Amino acid sequence: MTTSTHLMRRKRFLPLMVTQFFNAFNDNLYKTALVLFVVYTVYNDEQQEALFSGLASVIFIVPFVVFSALAGQLADTRDKARIIRIVKICEIGWASLGAVGLFMAWQGIMVHTVAIPLLLFVVFLAATQSTFLGPIKYAILPQHLKKEEVLSGTGLIEAGTYIAILTGTILAGFIAVEIAMVLIIITAFVGYWVSRHVPDAPPQSDYEMHYPLLEPYREKVGSKLLRWLGYPFVAIADQAMMSYKLVRDTAHNREIFLAIIAISFFWTIGAVLFIQFPPLAKNQLLASKEVASLFLVIFSIGIAIGSIGINALLKGEVSARYSPASVIVMGIFVIGFYLVSKAWTPNAAGELLPIELWILEPLAIPLSLMLLGIATAGGFFVVPLYAFLTTRCAHDAASRTIAANNIVNSLAMVLGSLIAIGLTGLGIPVVEQLLFAGAMTVISAWLGTLLFRAEKDAAAARNLADPAPAE
Repeated sequence: MTTSTHLMRRKRFLPLMVTQFFNAFNDNLYKTALVLFVVYTVYNDEQQEALFSGLASVIFIVPFVVFSALAGQLADTRDKARIIRIVKICEIGWASLGAVGLFMAWQGIMVHTVAIPLLLFVVFLAATQSTFLGPIKYAILPQHLKKEEVLSGTGLIEAGTYIAILTGTILAGFIAVEIAMVLIIITAFVGYWVSRHVPDAPPQSDYEMHYPLLEPYREKVGSKLLRWLGYPFVAIADQAMMSYKLVRDTAHNREIFLAIIAISFFWTIGAVLFIQFPPLAKNQLLASKEVASLFLVIFSIGIAIGSIGINALLKGEVSARYSPASVIVMGIFVIGFYLVSKAWTPNAAGELLPIELWILEPLAIPLSLMLLGIATAGGFFVVPLYAFLTTRCAHDAASRTIAANNIVNSLAMVLGSLIAIGLTGLGIPVVEQLLFAGAMTVISAWLGTLLFRAEKDAAAARNLADPAPAE
């Protein structure tokens, strides 16, 4: 029995994986249904469509920047399983609001004034939920798994997440919006029920939460009215200070810091590609929303394949040795995807093709294979880096390390999204923006190389500090 199969049969792991599966499924079902509905039904202009897709992505990323420090500290000072259950209860709330927004947009009720702003606000809420769950899904693994099981557990969580993204994305592209609005509510209730079976994971140290600005502000401002009026602004500044300190403290470990930076560049590339898929499918390839959904599906399948493949290749070892080569291969596939997209000849009728006709186009299979190659290589690159975050830090700082990673990742993704929005605003076609994503892989390869060198240096230092006994 393999380690992965063994873990899938254990209560200490399976409920966590299933909870994360439903969380990722619901996030992507809602977000994809929203973006596809607006791009294909509300707007009819490539620039507006790309801008909306980028705006939705930026809104989804912002909570990771704002709340990750708080989420990391909570996860290290509270029972992680209890936080998971609280977060899943909150999901029921945002899913209900999202269903209302989708219903209003579907029925044409105040679409631009109320429905779309409400839908984007729910994107923010869904991302906030994921922000608080994010540090836990990896940090809890060393607490419940044996050391030799952590890489397998990380790979299974990552693969399960992308299978969930795959499933949610497929359904969003192929089911009617009125079915999607009901399904997100049902999924929220099921996710909460599963989360109740996650084993307890109490804090592993006496670390206490600190609020560097709120605590002195509360002491210095005597007036209760003035105190309450200033709380929102001080709280925002407090979060910024906590985020800065969290990232600064993490940066002392070179292996962890380089892993965080490398992961960030990977997700910058992913964010740019995800923004481009819907308008690219509609305007460059003249394909229906089901094809746009298919692109996201293929990407998710590739990540899942890469996640499992690198685990088999490394045989449970946490190492970045294959990361530089993996991301170079990813860049080659991005360039291939660009070239095939440029060579694409729109159908003579100039109509949006359904998936069963689009797949018969001469370049449809090569384009799909290029996209699969991008994602598979990406999975090979990124999964070992996540394992670095939980195995190279102190056992009581795993959640804060993941939170620091989320902050830097999110800032990089916001930057990538804003650049994509800026390029669109300058009138640069979506297909040409693929070259930006390809260029980013060169930086990722360089960072992967630096990480592998740091890994070897750290291993050498450990061997000097603890030499093997003579035989």
